[in-house]
Amino acid sequence: MTLKDISNGPDWVFYLVAAVFAGIAVLLLSGKGAWLIAGYNTSSPEEKQKYDEKRLCRVTGGGMAVITALLAVMTIWKDVLPAAFAKVFGAVTVGVVVVILVLSNTICRRKP
Repeated sequence: MTLKDISNGPDWVFYLVAAVFAGIAVLLLSGKGAWLIAGYNTSSPEEKQKYDEKRLCRVTGGGMAVITALLAVMTIWKDVLPAAFAKVFGAVTVGVVVVILVLSNTICRRKP
């Protein structure tokens, strides 16, 4: 059983989502797009001063790029990859989110 056997919906939707994720990753990696980071964009100006915004964007963008790359691999090679790769994608996504959370609360904080 391959990924194509378990996927629902037209193929163009997966390509569109991968393209949108890639655009977001590039925007974040460029150091812009802090307004896309949930929690940061709604925090008070005093709370925002505690973080290096450019570094926070780059950490988040790096994680988004990893998730985008996996999604692109799954989309392009869905005829070849086994269905179990969906579980790998889920596990890696959770791992990337945990790493982003840890890094954003350690290396992205400004030193007092």
